[in-house]
Amino acid sequence: MEGEVSAGGPPQFLIHDEGDSVAVAVQDIEPGSAGGAVLRSGRRCEYEVAQRVPLGHKFAVTELSAGADVIKYGVRVAVATKDIAVGDYVHVDNVRSARWQNSVA
Repeated sequence: MEGEVSAGGPPQFLIHDEGDSVAVAVQDIEPGSAGGAVLRSGRRCEYEVAQRVPLGHKFAVTELSAGADVIKYGVRVAVATKDIAVGDYVHVDNVRSARWQNSVA
């Protein structure tokens, strides 16, 4: 669940833009509550992360239905291939690169 959090402690994840649908882990994140920030606004936020998210990997901060655009940096970077819940790990098993969406590889 998302909510505002206090400014204490370094962020565990960053969201680049307010409209992004994913956050990027700036450290390994274990399942449970994780605190982070939105880069452009500095707003602090908290999410319940469902699976382990390694450093540099992503998790969903919005519900994504199969076929929905995955937004990062304010731009479409991927398409969900399955329904993805808030807090779910976002990786090759549930998204496809927008650039290669129509590839047969």
